[in-house]
Amino acid sequence: MSVVSRCTEPPSPQPSPSRGEGAENPPSSDWVVRTRNLGKCYKLYAKPLDRLKEVFVSSRRYHQDFWALQEVDLCLEAGQSCGIIGRNGSGKSTLLKLISGVTRPSSGTVEVDGRVGALLELGTGFHPEYTGRENIYFSAAMLGLEAAETDDLVPEIIAFTELADFIDQPVKTYSSGMYMRLGFAVATSIRPDILITDEVLSVGDEAFQKKCIRRMEALLGQGKTLLFCSHSMYHVRKLCRNALWLDHGRVRAWGGAAEVTFAFEDYLRELEARQAQQPAAPLEADTALPSRLRQVRLLDGDNRETNVFDMGDTVRLEMVAEVPDGQPPAFAAGLVRNDLTSIYGAFSDMDNIEPQRLDAQTFRVVYELYDLSLLPGSYTLRAHVLDPPALRMFDTVEKNFTVRGESRELGLCRLPHRWTW
Repeated sequence: MSVVSRCTEPPSPQPSPSRGEGAENPPSSDWVVRTRNLGKCYKLYAKPLDRLKEVFVSSRRYHQDFWALQEVDLCLEAGQSCGIIGRNGSGKSTLLKLISGVTRPSSGTVEVDGRVGALLELGTGFHPEYTGRENIYFSAAMLGLEAAETDDLVPEIIAFTELADFIDQPVKTYSSGMYMRLGFAVATSIRPDILITDEVLSVGDEAFQKKCIRRMEALLGQGKTLLFCSHSMYHVRKLCRNALWLDHGRVRAWGGAAEVTFAFEDYLRELEARQAQQPAAPLEADTALPSRLRQVRLLDGDNRETNVFDMGDTVRLEMVAEVPDGQPPAFAAGLVRNDLTSIYGAFSDMDNIEPQRLDAQTFRVVYELYDLSLLPGSYTLRAHVLDPPALRMFDTVEKNFTVRGESRELGLCRLPHRWTW
């Protein structure tokens, strides 16, 4: 089955979307899903009556245009798995509805070549008065299956859902988890060429989530295509090779699942940190601070100044302080993630390190991380100079840096490990 949807009216001119690096998705001759300049606009009315007024008063406009999706280009091949990520309201569900044919685009085209199994909003496609069994036949018929074909699938679907005791009850009596079980089982049992899921793992217990993951992995192993929308970056990295990040209806980034999801998590942490940060109270003037950091540099293993490192690199934080009384100060280095999560801190006096004296009042020390084990993301190294006993902190300088790398591990850092049996 091949479905092509096009806009019926030319859209209003829209600005080009801002795309992240690698957002372009080149066309393929072996595509199963392809969108070009895809957009969806909804009309927003202040009052329900305004919709009727607009019909009869054609000279006046009563609505505002809201573009839920703008200028999305996507091309997926058979066997490709793509995660759709973004904050709530970014256009993820709208994109999946356009691809699955639930709604029509306002601009551009969407082309789908193959049978689609879609699990979108909870209970979509089910009649609440029908039983679970009747809804299986109803949904299968809507997808083009003959009754005889459905007869062969029913035992498998019921077994997968574990709803044998409730399959002949109206689905309006089902819980949200039971709805999801039935919908996922139907969508995946019809042997779709393209499986589209929207937050399928957000409902249901852990055991059933694992069954869903195994089913999706099996479909990918058979060369099927997966469009997987989720707020769980772990599951996106586990199931998907690529990821599309939508932000306010536009493509923010397109690329490898690990690279895009780490960038998205960085973005969320920065948002959270900005929202949580309260305006700082003004500091009282203090002219008696005896020590100042006169130079702080972030260096690589070859002493070149940089703020971008790869996992495993050497990071050197050079600190030079001016101390009026000439007494060797204590230095400290603190490492935080961009959401202000503390990772690690070290003090020179605790490690029995005395700084290098450059002249009567200037001291230098280098804090070195010789095997950077941080996972990809954005971080800050804080340089501090303290009094000799390390009781009073006199000055602080922050240096932001980015860690790059391919990793599907979770947490803050990579720990040395091995798997044995």
